[in-house]
Amino acid sequence: MAPRKVIITCAITGSVHTPSMSPHLPVTPDQIAADAIAAAEAGASILHLHARDPKDGRPTADPDVFMQFLPRIKQATSAVINITTGGSSLMTLDQRLAAPLRAEPEMCSLNMGSMNFALFPMLDRPREWQHEWEPKLLEATRDTIFKNTFADMETVLERLGKGCGTRFEFECYDVGHLYSLAHFRDRGLVSGPMFIQFVFGILGGIGADPDNLVHMKRIADKLFGDSYQFSVLAAGRHQMPMISIAAAMGGNVRVGLEDSLYDGRQLAKSNTDQVRRIRSVLDGLSLEVATPTEAREMLALKGGDRVAF
Repeated sequence: MAPRKVIITCAITGSVHTPSMSPHLPVTPDQIAADAIAAAEAGASILHLHARDPKDGRPTADPDVFMQFLPRIKQATSAVINITTGGSSLMTLDQRLAAPLRAEPEMCSLNMGSMNFALFPMLDRPREWQHEWEPKLLEATRDTIFKNTFADMETVLERLGKGCGTRFEFECYDVGHLYSLAHFRDRGLVSGPMFIQFVFGILGGIGADPDNLVHMKRIADKLFGDSYQFSVLAAGRHQMPMISIAAAMGGNVRVGLEDSLYDGRQLAKSNTDQVRRIRSVLDGLSLEVATPTEAREMLALKGGDRVAF
């Protein structure tokens, strides 16, 4: 039997961490493009992308900023480009959809429910803030709901999925999100091989505990049988332990500075550090890394030649 292929997703910058937390966090379009290309060269077959305001590093949904790095990444690598529809909990749905609707990518993330998405505990660590917006953004999550109603999810599935041929990384932060996904499957709004991202360690979602991973996998098996691929991301120090367990359980993995700023006990100097570390784990498990072509086949994607950038 041929070795199982594992998809490595790399989430390059996200909207969780702020520039004061690491000097290595990609912020400008040049930095995001360079880090994404290097991560793909190191073995990431899917690149999950957010944008930052190049002036001060705050999260932005501006499609013009996305277009400063998306074409460059596409020209330099064959990796699957996956654009966020989550953006930030402080953005409206229209803002979050502006860049994906312009780009019509092969893949987008889709959060499968409204939730508390609490980042304010990161204020407990003393640091000198480079920008006034950083502590304000973190504090705002104390009293903010990350809104993803059923109407919102229907809009994304209709406008991006049906309208653009985009498929999804379904981000499930708790067990109930799996049942919401099954609801859309039962209504015929979701079909084909699903790519489900189990998300652990966000305050407001399910905890980063191996027992929870086993439970999420058990429920997904019950709901979806063999019609899905699962991947795991975990926040902060839980990243490598949880995704290593996921790989051993038959899953795919996600790394990147969106999820953790560290490589071992040191700050990661780039996303590539984390890609290389998980590749060494996969090698030790006798698992092979999926190429972008193989990832497209596994997830039934439309191909990079059918995007709008």
